[in-house]
Amino acid sequence: MQIELVLAASAAIGESPTWVPQEQALYWIDIKAPALHWLEPSSLATRHWPLPSDIGGFALDAARSRALVALRSGLFWLNLASGSVTEIAPPPFDPALHRFNESACDSRGRFWIGTMFDPHNPRAKMPEPAGLFTFTTAEGLQRAPDESQLHNGMAWSPDERLFYLAHSYSHVVHVFAYDGASGRLSGRRPFIAPPSDLGVPDGAAVDAEGGYWCALHGGGRLHRYRPDGSLDREIMLPVSQPTMCAFGGRELDTLYITSAADGLSPQALAREPFAGSVFRCRPGMPGIPRPYVVA
Repeated sequence: MQIELVLAASAAIGESPTWVPQEQALYWIDIKAPALHWLEPSSLATRHWPLPSDIGGFALDAARSRALVALRSGLFWLNLASGSVTEIAPPPFDPALHRFNESACDSRGRFWIGTMFDPHNPRAKMPEPAGLFTFTTAEGLQRAPDESQLHNGMAWSPDERLFYLAHSYSHVVHVFAYDGASGRLSGRRPFIAPPSDLGVPDGAAVDAEGGYWCALHGGGRLHRYRPDGSLDREIMLPVSQPTMCAFGGRELDTLYITSAADGLSPQALAREPFAGSVFRCRPGMPGIPRPYVVA
């Protein structure tokens, strides 16, 4: 399959590609050079909004005038006109040890946010898990029943009855029963466990047939899994650290892929000069719309 370079971004950790149909544009983030980015693929026009600390996820308001950004320092509204940020909630963890990582909205605007053990001083403490959270403007920040040292891979089945969530350091993607009315998770069970030598399960997308597309960070590939968990396809990439994929384009038939350059040696960067860039391919099937508006 042809993998096309869309934007040579040189991101530290490019993440969270999100297609906004009304704008025919892709929003994405750089976690460690913290910023929210905007890309119009047809013209290659770009914008970006620098942020004061590591960003782990985002959503937009209904008017697309503000972004809800999940930073190491807490939850904030980012004004897209002025670039100013306003605190909504302090971090529900010690920001010296943890940060937000991975986010997704369900169809009712419930914003899900995972966490990662990522201490400022890696030798300060043994790794420990932190929580999974939800946010709405009406209910504020709420704790959900899951913990991990590194959350990733959030996605829903096409009927939104299943919720996928990776515990990346454990090399397992779990699947839960999902009640959209209440946002309740139940019946967690293992869905897939990619071999550790193929990389860490990172961000994900779901197609119209219910296939789960998983970026394998460190393995330089995407895997598509059938709803029963069996491996269906493998797509090799020109970078070793893909981070997440998202369906976009007018027909949602283009798969956009973010990647990371963080942690690569000078020799590795010489081998993959486009690490940290945004790519795309056409997998031959459409995706499902991914909600991006927080309620």
